[in-house]
Amino acid sequence: MISKEIVSILQEKIKLIERGDKAIYLVGPIKLPVNLDGETVLFNWYCWLLCDEVTLDANRIIEKLSSTNLAERQQSSVLVYGDFEQANEALIRMHSICHTGDIFGSKRCDCGYQLKQSMRIIVDHGVGALFYLANHEGRGIGLFSKAMAYILQENGLDTVEANIQLGFKADARNYDDAIRVLKTLRSKPVSLITNNPRKMNALKEAGMNVSERMPIWGDVSDYNRKYLRTKIEKAGHLVEMAQDEQPF
Repeated sequence: MISKEIVSILQEKIKLIERGDKAIYLVGPIKLPVNLDGETVLFNWYCWLLCDEVTLDANRIIEKLSSTNLAERQQSSVLVYGDFEQANEALIRMHSICHTGDIFGSKRCDCGYQLKQSMRIIVDHGVGALFYLANHEGRGIGLFSKAMAYILQENGLDTVEANIQLGFKADARNYDDAIRVLKTLRSKPVSLITNNPRKMNALKEAGMNVSERMPIWGDVSDYNRKYLRTKIEKAGHLVEMAQDEQPF
């Protein structure tokens, strides 16, 4: 039996976002001191979970945690910096999880660079949020499938070709739940840090006011040159890079 004291502490930190006959439970904010370039920066952290049961009963939500193996499921989260709800100008980054790039620092892609650089840009700007989308690994195909796609890439295929040969779409990512969480945290316009027009279109089609787009290129090397070139040529990513930095 969960004590009333525990329920009362957590109740205030759980928000229900209805999604048809399902529910998104958003928990936070939680103070999260982050080491960013050797500097400790204080973010507010939220995590969300999609569930089949819709309830406002915090006791019921908490009880289900121990009976569901959430460690086997992916949950996304968001780092918020500054007065994200009220500030007139705010930056956001919809960042797809990249186990190899974000954690291990792989140079096969530019994901790790984009993650840290986006956090730096948001902090320097003063207000923003980085959405870390955990079900987006390998552009939505999952980590194990991504490993197989890497093997195909080592045998000459590019990222788009590898995903398609494995039976997936070139890009299977969906931003709907992240946008629902964004709308819960902020109603004012946002500026999006991205090179990907699909992310811009997803926000605009959901009715979000996107005031501008901020490009984020960098960390070009021989290891990721083909990967970046494929992003531009086959995925339509927009290029704003110095001529000597372009992956051609």
